Amino acid sequence: MIGRLRGIVIEKNPPEVLLEVGGVGYEVQMPMSCFYDLPELGKEAIVQTHFVVREDAQLLYGFNHKQERALFRELIKTNGVGPKLALAILSGMTASQFVLSVEREEISTLIKLPGVGKKTAERLVVEMKDRLKGWVSHDLFSPATISLPAQESSLRAPDASEEAASALVALGYKTAQASQIVGKVAKEGMSVEAIIRESLRSLV
Repeated sequence: MIGRLRGIVIEKNPPEVLLEVGGVGYEVQMPMSCFYDLPELGKEAIVQTHFVVREDAQLLYGFNHKQERALFRELIKTNGVGPKLALAILSGMTASQFVLSVEREEISTLIKLPGVGKKTAERLVVEMKDRLKGWVSHDLFSPATISLPAQESSLRAPDASEEAASALVALGYKTAQASQIVGKVAKEGMSVEAIIRESLRSLV
């Protein structure tokens, strides 16, 4: 089990980051709510990880805090929720926002997330409400996970809108929907991460 990585940020291709640890590059998929808080390229990052082994792949999912990873693990215990959907859920809202939505049984908020229909939203509330009781009130999440960081990384490219749309598709949004929403929020000079953040805000 790979539970933690400490290394240099080599590449950022939302929602995936490449970390070099001891000369080995690890591809780690992260929720966008965690991805925004990564340091710039060439800087050191510490990522809490969850390792998934399948017949056709070995996947690493990364988080800034153990509490976010714990929530991810609770999500994938839920019937019908796999790692990809859990990643999309935690990209669409912060960990604490999700916990509050479940505690308040806000089905209408949950169904706005990619891949979450009414039945899945209801299942999340039924199966997770008791398990998540007290998570926010006991301050298990650091301030950084409660609100999206204001800072943006230096991840910039001429086709930032195209990269942002690709990232949304990787998170489970339909291609047409991703392109449409990116087209509405993207402005000249915005980073890929900024476009993704504004797109996700407008969708939830």
